[in-house]
Amino acid sequence: MAPPSTPVGKDQFGLESGAALMAEGSAVLHDHIACKMEVALGSELPQMDVRFKRLSLTADIVVVEDDGSKNELPALPNTVKKAFVGPKKRTVRKEILKDISGAFQPGKLTLLLGQPGSGKSALMKVLSGRFPMAKNIALDGDITFNSVKREQILKTLPQFAAYVNQRDKHFPTLTVKETLQFAHTFCGGEIARRGEELLSNGSQRENLEALELASAVFRNSPEIVLQQLGLKICQDTIVGDAMMRGISGGERKRVTTGEMEFGMNAASRTASTRTS
Repeated sequence: MAPPSTPVGKDQFGLESGAALMAEGSAVLHDHIACKMEVALGSELPQMDVRFKRLSLTADIVVVEDDGSKNELPALPNTVKKAFVGPKKRTVRKEILKDISGAFQPGKLTLLLGQPGSGKSALMKVLSGRFPMAKNIALDGDITFNSVKREQILKTLPQFAAYVNQRDKHFPTLTVKETLQFAHTFCGGEIARRGEELLSNGSQRENLEALELASAVFRNSPEIVLQQLGLKICQDTIVGDAMMRGISGGERKRVTTGEMEFGMNAASRTASTRTS
């Protein structure tokens, strides 16, 4: 009888493919990456702590009062009256978020629940820097990222937080695998040029192992994401859209989430999902 197979150890990861890297599962791979990188970096991997305190978001909107003219007969006097006397307008302040506080801690999955129209999407858009600010919009309260105020990193905030919208926009004729490969290439599918400089605080062997691991993970990122999000079964199916049959709605949402995995600067992700 043949001897039982020996499980892959933390120092025996195959680097030739995404399947080899994911052989022991996503959690083991991430622990292995963190262990190797922290030794070569000489410090812990950066994390993002997001906090907001007494956050309020209001919008001044123009409301047209109903004067009952819609129900009037289309007679000449009424038509002349409408031409010279328009409906009354007034400005109303709408509270989107009111005095809320909370925190998103690194390494934890946070579920945000609320009734329709309660401001869930607005909160996530504000935190990720995607909320369209205008003259009639007022944002009050404190938002910090690792104790740094939002205003100080507003221009670079999209580098730290990714927002997955309710509507998924893709090239419908591309397959799931092609979509992720395109996102990977577009974001830069190579290890950063400063890799050797950053991974230089361990021994020569430790630095080399960390650099090889980082290069392998970046090189095989599309395949790793496919396995992590359970998309291997539909990787060769076109994404599709309303006019072209493709993958399911849940799979399409996972493809959108997978696109956010690429690039070297994503630290936190928020997703807006409508449920019934």
